[in-house]
Amino acid sequence: MINTPLELLKKIPQQFSSDVFRLKKVRILLGIGVFFIVFLLIPLPDPLFTPSYSTVLLSSNGNLLGSSVAADGQWRFPLSDSVPEKFSVCLTNFEDQYFRYHPGINLLAVLRATKQNIGAGKIVSGASTISMQVIRLSRKGKSRTFSEKILEMILALKLEYKYSKDEIMALYASHAPFGGNVVGLEAASRRYFGREAKKLSWAESATLAVLPNSPSIIYPGKNQRQLREKRDRLLKKLWNRGVLDSLGCALACKEPLPGKPKSLPSIAPHLLQRAKNEGLEGTFVNSSIKIALQKRINALVAQHHERMSGNEVHNAGALVIELKTGKTLAYVGNAPVKGKDSAHGEYVDIITSKRSTGSLLKPFLYALSVDEGLIAPKTLLPDIPMFFRGFAPKNFDRNFDGAVPADQSLSRSLNVPFVYLLKKYSYEKFHLRLKELGMTTLNQPANHYGLSLVLGGAETTLWDITAMYAGMGRTLNGFFKNPEPTRYRSGDFRPNSYLKAVSDKKNSALHNGKISAGAIWRTFKAMKELRRPDEEGRWEIFESSQPVAWKTGTSFGFRDAWAVGLTPEYVVGVWLGNADGEGRPGLTGLRAAAPLLFDIFDALPRAKGWFPQPMSDMPSAEMCQKSGMKAGPDCPENVIVRNPVATRRSPACAYHKLVHLDENELHQVNSRCYEVGKMKHRPWFVLPPVQAWYYKKKHRNYSSPPPLRPDCRDLEAEKNRLAFIYPRRKARIYVPVELDGTPGQTVFESVHRDKSATIFWHLDGDFIGRTEGKHVMSFRPSRGVHTVTITDKEGNSLSKSFEIISD
Repeated sequence: MINTPLELLKKIPQQFSSDVFRLKKVRILLGIGVFFIVFLLIPLPDPLFTPSYSTVLLSSNGNLLGSSVAADGQWRFPLSDSVPEKFSVCLTNFEDQYFRYHPGINLLAVLRATKQNIGAGKIVSGASTISMQVIRLSRKGKSRTFSEKILEMILALKLEYKYSKDEIMALYASHAPFGGNVVGLEAASRRYFGREAKKLSWAESATLAVLPNSPSIIYPGKNQRQLREKRDRLLKKLWNRGVLDSLGCALACKEPLPGKPKSLPSIAPHLLQRAKNEGLEGTFVNSSIKIALQKRINALVAQHHERMSGNEVHNAGALVIELKTGKTLAYVGNAPVKGKDSAHGEYVDIITSKRSTGSLLKPFLYALSVDEGLIAPKTLLPDIPMFFRGFAPKNFDRNFDGAVPADQSLSRSLNVPFVYLLKKYSYEKFHLRLKELGMTTLNQPANHYGLSLVLGGAETTLWDITAMYAGMGRTLNGFFKNPEPTRYRSGDFRPNSYLKAVSDKKNSALHNGKISAGAIWRTFKAMKELRRPDEEGRWEIFESSQPVAWKTGTSFGFRDAWAVGLTPEYVVGVWLGNADGEGRPGLTGLRAAAPLLFDIFDALPRAKGWFPQPMSDMPSAEMCQKSGMKAGPDCPENVIVRNPVATRRSPACAYHKLVHLDENELHQVNSRCYEVGKMKHRPWFVLPPVQAWYYKKKHRNYSSPPPLRPDCRDLEAEKNRLAFIYPRRKARIYVPVELDGTPGQTVFESVHRDKSATIFWHLDGDFIGRTEGKHVMSFRPSRGVHTVTITDKEGNSLSKSFEIISD
């Protein structure tokens, strides 16, 4: 059919309209196609956010102990896995009321914003959802263009596909700006209101919800009037929507706005820094610290530090450990900093610093020696001048007791008996056992430390030493809870932990050391005695609200003052001194550290009783009351006591001897000179001559056996009448020059069983003098090897070789 020109003219508009419609349809389809192509091609960044985060240290119940700014100087707390309900409601009502329903884009809002933007000729409304704002926050610094907006929409859809609504809300709350250098809800809540976000009121939550809208213009401390108006509008919106009632809204609107940001607490700064150093930077560190106890111990350390600072002692540390779990309850790494210009090492973490042990290792040597049967708990140990290849240990008071029970040697912290004991035990073995018990600082071979290992020749940390004491306590507590025959658990000796939940990796860091429960119980019994002699020989008594097994330590040169103590529930360790190693007069464990130790124990809950005695590990044994050794055939007075099983292997009494006397008991006799039937036989406590000489000074009732009747003497009877105190065998002696420049002299000393005897001295065969009473001879031999000989009137003699190594 042929159309007329008029009909053709009528069809032109219809055709044009149809072409335009098809063109629009093509464009829409093309746009949709491009959108989906871009959607498929552009990936969602993974991870979405890569900023640095603050390190946040929390107490065991979630209170803030301290935090540090992120690497970029922002207060940006780590990502939270949830958002408080009040803030979530405030935010969605202010920013995106359909957040829970749209797929990341609110199409109605987009159409409305498009119309407004076209009318204005520029972007005046973004129609941004919370999901789109999360994308914008992750693409920090991008300009606000139409293409950027389209990209945000695409990525918002992908965000919704990958994350739940709660996770998206948490991403926003953790990365939104809140004014100044405060980023994220938790940081803002702490900085502006001084508490965690879940404890904020409706008014406070509303304040924070409106801040990210324009954080550089309006925030607490700046443009307060505009901030109040925005907050109150939001609160009224909540009222209109039924979230708040009228009274709640009115009261919320009357709440004051926060001022300038608050300082965050710094309750355990050294633990915070330690956590960062140990790989926990930029995380929430959920610690085992009890915040109330931490504050109390902080105050006690500050108080004692103030007292000691008058003696130029500037640093102190304290550690409280829960014995059962090994978890840290209080961690005071150092004394508080005094002023910004303080230069006394207050930032040094004393708890992890290596310091000379002083006497802190003596309880372990005592326990190990008892556990091995080397000694019984009360075995007499020699306390006399000793010389070991140039090493001459001395007691703190420079006195000697001759012979002292082992447990008293521990409670009095005598040096000489413990060096003697270490010599018997072997310092190589002790070095190995200490490492097995958890002493991680022994990084040199045993020969490097030698016998000084038990007197402070090695270094340890408060962290290690408290864990080692805790291991002994756990062994004793666990002995009654573990069924036979598994009385001992492999994990009793393990490192302390400051984390609330210990990872499997941490749990695997166990030590393989073991000490028997009986030996530990005896060790704690000796340590529990609270009376200790101080430096001047007086006796101090520390009053404590509960029994405590404790030990002090003082390093050479008064550089370190230690005290460590434990109850069945807690272990406490303290240290005072100077971080730079400067020694100070009177800086001793007893004077400086022990008072703080007992103040801390008084701040702790009282322990329920004491460590129960492990009866099955401590069978009854007959012991010599005088020597403390297993009863021998000549011991006159024996006692039945419970001692560790290994005591059965310890030596029998070596000090009681059966002495044969004449009928008047004035002389010793033998069958060669006296009728056996008339002899009187008496058990006699006999110490070696040097021990006896010092022992009788402290024990006036000690008496040597009567002398041998002259006509009964023979070579055998004359043994051990003479003895050298100094020099020891093959001694190498350096004789110093006196302060006035004159040549010095070396002092030799000997002892005779007969206190009235005269001793004649010879050097290399030449007579040099005689002594009576106290046998001390001073002279200056020339450089080289010499022999000194002593004789008495009866012709008994004794010689010693020595070498002078100075000119």
